[in-house]
Amino acid sequence: MRLDDLRDWIDADFGVRFVEVTPIGHGADAAASVWQVTQRDRTRYAVKWSGGGSAAGLLLPARLAELGVDGVPAPVRTHEGGLWSERDGRRLSVQPWVADRRAVDTAMTPAQWTAYGALLARVHAVPTADTVVRALPVEDHRPDELLATTATVTARLGGAGDDGDDLVRGLAAAWRGGAGLLGALTARAAVLGDGLRDRTAHPVAVCHTDAHLGNVLLGDDGTVWLIDWDDATLAPPERDLMFVVGGLPGFAPVGARELAWFAAGYGPVDPDPDRLAYYRTVRALADLTEFAVEILDHDVGREGREFALRIVRAELAGAGLAALAVADHGA
Repeated sequence: MRLDDLRDWIDADFGVRFVEVTPIGHGADAAASVWQVTQRDRTRYAVKWSGGGSAAGLLLPARLAELGVDGVPAPVRTHEGGLWSERDGRRLSVQPWVADRRAVDTAMTPAQWTAYGALLARVHAVPTADTVVRALPVEDHRPDELLATTATVTARLGGAGDDGDDLVRGLAAAWRGGAGLLGALTARAAVLGDGLRDRTAHPVAVCHTDAHLGNVLLGDDGTVWLIDWDDATLAPPERDLMFVVGGLPGFAPVGARELAWFAAGYGPVDPDPDRLAYYRTVRALADLTEFAVEILDHDVGREGREFALRIVRAELAGAGLAALAVADHGA
């Protein structure tokens, strides 16, 4: 991507003319590029050029803003009134730059935790009959595709001993060392998924599905923002609550004190243990598998692959969500 192209595209499509641009490195979406751009009057925007996910990441925030759900930044519209433009087969979108600080990088105050709880409560209370909401994917508790991908990675790593790449060999060693944990995760995902599909239908809500503290931004005025809605889904609230009931150990853990502050804004937090265990399990397995696939891709830059290997090693050593997932609910 040439910066001159980016400059021309967002000017032509959105009327945003920037004089400064900064690539944004955090985030696990390999199919997206994100920049902070600044206009001459110092107004800042987040620009995303994405070939992954779905349009829900733009349609839903726009609708939530229309419904008065504070804390969700609405996309800037194109000259034609759209929420994105198509450039080189990808969606190009622009949003106001709402805050510099991520909650994962700083300690949230009690008031900010309560504001975050109130924000998530507003999201979960949005009527599911809404036209935009009805178009969201619906949770089906079927981890089949994830389990198949994990099995494929395991099979590929079984023959990695002759691979000349040290990172792949390191991954293969970590995968072998963590075989017991991986086996427990895959078994629990299958069993819990089967059980949840057989149960009486559970009320669903609009869920962000990736509502960890890395996607929570903190404004200087005390405002709390939730960003990156690409994977929004209709699901039981536990799909989001897993990120505040215990959080993500090793990345963004959440203790009892923080949970109490959150509940002051959200309301009573009493998640179904089976659903909480299921979502933790599939999240841990998905993270491990996605990072492993990245390490196996020699076209990915070495720095990114090294980071992915550090995460996989820590998870399989029991320092992250995977260990919490298999310890859930009497495991």
